[in-house]
Amino acid sequence: MKLSSSLAVIASLIHLVPTTVALVGSRWSMTNAPLTGLLDITFPMTIVEADHISGYYFAQQFSFVGIREIGYTGLQPRPDSNGNAVLHAAFSSFAAGTTTTDKNCSPGANGGPGVSCSVEWNGVYNRTYNLEVRTTGNHNWVGTAIDTVTGTEVQIGSWTLPVISGGILSCQAGFVEWYAAEPPCAKLPYQQTIFGDPSTTHAGSVGTQSLSFEYGDCVGQVAFHTGAVAYGVENNCGFRGQTGSADVTFVVQS
Repeated sequence: MKLSSSLAVIASLIHLVPTTVALVGSRWSMTNAPLTGLLDITFPMTIVEADHISGYYFAQQFSFVGIREIGYTGLQPRPDSNGNAVLHAAFSSFAAGTTTTDKNCSPGANGGPGVSCSVEWNGVYNRTYNLEVRTTGNHNWVGTAIDTVTGTEVQIGSWTLPVISGGILSCQAGFVEWYAAEPPCAKLPYQQTIFGDPSTTHAGSVGTQSLSFEYGDCVGQVAFHTGAVAYGVENNCGFRGQTGSADVTFVVQS
């Protein structure tokens, strides 16, 4: 995938949320994908460090054979509850005609067509969660967050795509954004995440995560860094001790 294509896809989604601050983009690819598309894909994701406040969204996008619209899955920090850390996971389709009967899901995605699903649980920071997207047949797709330490699985949601759709295509983009009240770039809270190399059960397919890159209105202003790590790519940006907005309660990560 060309860099310009990645930016165009990400920017088209960011535009749907007026207060969103676009920060970091990335690309992933999978070798040896069948022409009909992959039946599953797993995105390892680790929020190494982030304040326990709402605002950041770390996501991976994916496309399907036969339709233009995309889906995405990702993690968001949340304020602690009763002294316990809370993570929020999302799993969405932007395709018109997507349907769902899942209690974690509702019609629409960012004000447009599709379906949005989410769930919250007492997650653990600096722990890798495998965000799995797989089909159960008949154009049905399930999103799951899997704890790589305990093996615990949390179903994020499920939806059914239009019958013209096929499996997951071999490349797409991911992103880091700040979606809460828009802060000046210098007030952006610190975050460090690892986007792991994606995987699939399709024989002979190998996934790769590229180095991240800056884009949007804060380029060169948020101390951005990216680098290769074992089985993935690290990125960080922002500044420790910032809240992002005077309207957001700041909670120091324990």
